[in-house]
Amino acid sequence: MKILVIEDEKLLADSIKYMLERKGFQVECVYDGESGKEYAELGIYDLLILDVMMPKMDGFEVARQVRGSRCNTPILMLTARSDVADRIAGLNAGADYYLTKPFDSGELLASINALLRRQAGQVNEMVFGNTVLDLSTSTLLCGGKSVRLSAKEFDVMRLLLRSGKRNLSKAAILSHIWGLESNAVENHVEVYVAILRKRLSSISSNVKIVSIRGLGYHLEVKDA
Repeated sequence: MKILVIEDEKLLADSIKYMLERKGFQVECVYDGESGKEYAELGIYDLLILDVMMPKMDGFEVARQVRGSRCNTPILMLTARSDVADRIAGLNAGADYYLTKPFDSGELLASINALLRRQAGQVNEMVFGNTVLDLSTSTLLCGGKSVRLSAKEFDVMRLLLRSGKRNLSKAAILSHIWGLESNAVENHVEVYVAILRKRLSSISSNVKIVSIRGLGYHLEVKDA
């Protein structure tokens, strides 16, 4: 499970990251609203932990814009503002749960697990063209054929499916799949795209991964 923490208090964000990584989650942190929105809209995360008071764009606006882009990733909103009106504003903006600071680490973890369980019951597959990615088994399916993907193949394929026909740069794929602190280079992206093209071909998929110089990759459906 991959979680994005959008929190301008770096110490708090890094503390949440450390706690969740010890529980087996993959976690990335960004420290302002605009960056958080851009990351969230890629759709590769299973959960967003979103602070309200942030520079550049507050959490309410981040949630509204993320929902406006049809991203249905669960949002757990964090804030020091405990008024009922603020909680209502957060929920109306698109948050799924509202946790007031200071909070207990056990309460945070329980809230995260509850949201992830709910999401798991709602979204089990992604579809593009005649091809399905089963999220529960990391399997690509087309007709009666199927192929199981490795963890990284699955992450890259899911990211491409989330972006669909929108171009996704190699840099964006690198930072969101391998992480900001990774030593991975653009060649890693090229290798996994090549592997995924073979996987799609092996199941007679009509989905093709299109490369555009300087812009990155997007998906298209092959002409019949």
